Amino acid sequence: MRRSTGANVATIFALTLPVVVGAAGFGVETSYWYYNSLRLQATADAAAYAGALEQISGSDKPTIVAAATQSAASNGLGSGTIVVNTPPASGPNTAKKAVEVIVGQQLDRMFTLIFTQDKVPEQARAVAVITDASSACMLALDPSASQAALFSGSTSVKLNGCSVMSNSIASDAIKLQGSAGLQADCLISAGGVSLSNPVTTVCAAPITQALPAGDPFVDLPAPVAATPCQNDNKATLGPGTYCSGMNLKGNVTLSPGVYVVQGSFKINANAAITGSGVTIFMSGSSTVSMNGNASVKLSAATSGTYSGVLFYGDRTGMSASSTFNGTADSLLTGAIYFPKQQVNYLGNFSGNGGCTRVVANTIQWSGNSTISQDCSSLGVPNIPAARSVALSE
Repeated sequence: MRRSTGANVATIFALTLPVVVGAAGFGVETSYWYYNSLRLQATADAAAYAGALEQISGSDKPTIVAAATQSAASNGLGSGTIVVNTPPASGPNTAKKAVEVIVGQQLDRMFTLIFTQDKVPEQARAVAVITDASSACMLALDPSASQAALFSGSTSVKLNGCSVMSNSIASDAIKLQGSAGLQADCLISAGGVSLSNPVTTVCAAPITQALPAGDPFVDLPAPVAATPCQNDNKATLGPGTYCSGMNLKGNVTLSPGVYVVQGSFKINANAAITGSGVTIFMSGSSTVSMNGNASVKLSAATSGTYSGVLFYGDRTGMSASSTFNGTADSLLTGAIYFPKQQVNYLGNFSGNGGCTRVVANTIQWSGNSTISQDCSSLGVPNIPAARSVALSE
């Protein structure tokens, strides 16, 4: 009887052992799949975040895709697949500034290989959304310059609803010296801030070590020079290419359109210059010089390719300096954009309704001005600042 019972136990054990071993093996394998799904999701998250950081810095789509792909590779994607979309192709963030990453891998089977030869597909998706905490009226683009945004002398500047932003990592990327006075929503710097006297801000304190702001006009095409060359020795000038620069004296009206200036753009003392719907493109390293005794009333177009852009400095130019000055009744309405030059703003004026924006390699401000944030009705774009990245999906 005992022998019979022992034989039965042995038989049952022999029959159930494969089931027990198989169940244990399947448990190990599913744990392996679960671990890989977590690792793949972390890879997608990191790749989306890396792509969003590139987008913040103003990079184009191929660079964003390359950054996300490199991040995924460094996090073990291996022979897996990756798709990068900006903006996202699906989900609640398709209309937002965001980067979507979808990664996939084919996992090998172990114990379940006895049932099928097919690999196990794994996929993960992540979306990193960019948010803007503030808008800037002044943006210094240089990534390392000392005093990239400098307010000096007895200047008094009031920014209504907008901030000063510097992309420089220098400890004094934004600097106030002398008796300069400044009111703004905030001072935002990728580096530090140096203040010789207090400033009035809405934020509790300057924001330092911030993410750099992207160039808001990075995709703006450069106007193409056309023939024939135009003559600037007239009371009313039209758009076109001014091959020998523009030297303006007396009363001059600029008709609406795009002016391509090959050489200096100079406004002499006692001149009265007017024009609406104009964009002045400074070719190469050409510079602007305005005399402090000149009356200058210029405004950018409110629609079209160059909407809101009054002065546009060539991105291919070398380091140079342009000076904006004029009598107190002068108006420069629109964006002053010189990505390769320093802009010296000396005049005691801004634009119509305070609608002036300055985006330059570096900025030196010593005039007295009041500048406002919402200029959309005049075609002047907002400049995002104090951006942050968060994983949303």
